[in-house]
Amino acid sequence: MKVKESLERRKSVPKLKTYRVGVACMSHDHVWGELRLWQQQPNVQLVAGGDDEPELLTKLEREFGVKRLYPSWQEMLDAEELDIVQIAGGNSESADIVEAAAQRGLHAVVEKPMAATLEQADRMLQAAERAGTLLLINWPTAWAASWQELERRALAGDIGEIRYVRYRSAHNGPIAIGCSPNFVRDLTTPEINGAGALMDYCCYGANLAARLLGRPEQVTGLRGVFGTEPAYAASDDNAVIVARYPHAFAVCEASWTQPVGYIETNPLLYGSEGALGVWHGKLILQRPGKPQETIEPPPTVAPRRSAPEYLLHCLENGQKPEGFCSAKVSRDAQEILEAGLRAANSGLHQSLPL
Repeated sequence: MKVKESLERRKSVPKLKTYRVGVACMSHDHVWGELRLWQQQPNVQLVAGGDDEPELLTKLEREFGVKRLYPSWQEMLDAEELDIVQIAGGNSESADIVEAAAQRGLHAVVEKPMAATLEQADRMLQAAERAGTLLLINWPTAWAASWQELERRALAGDIGEIRYVRYRSAHNGPIAIGCSPNFVRDLTTPEINGAGALMDYCCYGANLAARLLGRPEQVTGLRGVFGTEPAYAASDDNAVIVARYPHAFAVCEASWTQPVGYIETNPLLYGSEGALGVWHGKLILQRPGKPQETIEPPPTVAPRRSAPEYLLHCLENGQKPEGFCSAKVSRDAQEILEAGLRAANSGLHQSLPL
């Protein structure tokens, strides 16, 4: 009797939909880690890939067993019945792919930043809204326990009204850290990337500012080539963007010439009732008249452990992605980046909206 009851219960449990995922472009080095996360989802099939670089298609087949390979993402979308498109090419490619996917009713995950330009980001947002499809921008920081706890505490008012936000994203450059030739090409070609380090790494600070403070009223920016790597000379290898809000500043720093790690809390927030930062994965909280606290953030839990897991959760529950990875927050981050780039190129502060 117990066996029969157990079988009946199993039959009554709704079977999860199996989502068919195709990969559109693979020059962004983040894609390989994301594909492993897709494969970990029990209701996902990686079925196809489209890219004009044969070696990337070969890698997709060799490492992930994907057999249906196409010399372009367009041919893949035309030939395959998909549910989701993982987009991981140059920044300037994302808008065309999202628009084509949305027209077919396909949901999309795009590697950060959202695009190369604000115009492209707006096209993506509008395409998904018109089609009723989900668009998730994958910010790796969004899945860090420390960032999730920082976000929660900041928005809950733990340090009062936020007056200052700063994040520095830096390393010794994509060539020095071993990025693939295709990724280096994309990052160092302004027409593809949008800029250099400014677009690649100021984007994290812009995303944090957009999430915690929204759209600023004024932005300024500086960019330069301070290192000796010739490949970076066409764009920039260091940049700073400062955004002004009615009651706060946000500072977004980027460098491709930093040979060491960070020696201070990063990110860092100051508020009307305290300060909050991240140091080696832990939160540092300082309030007036109280001892400084070191806080171990709770571990990340489902469904906010990865972009694939979170997108599937949204699909299964009829929700839109929220927080750092929402298309709206990412679009506002793109506006900060564009304003910073315009300011750096012109020497003039930029008023928003652009």
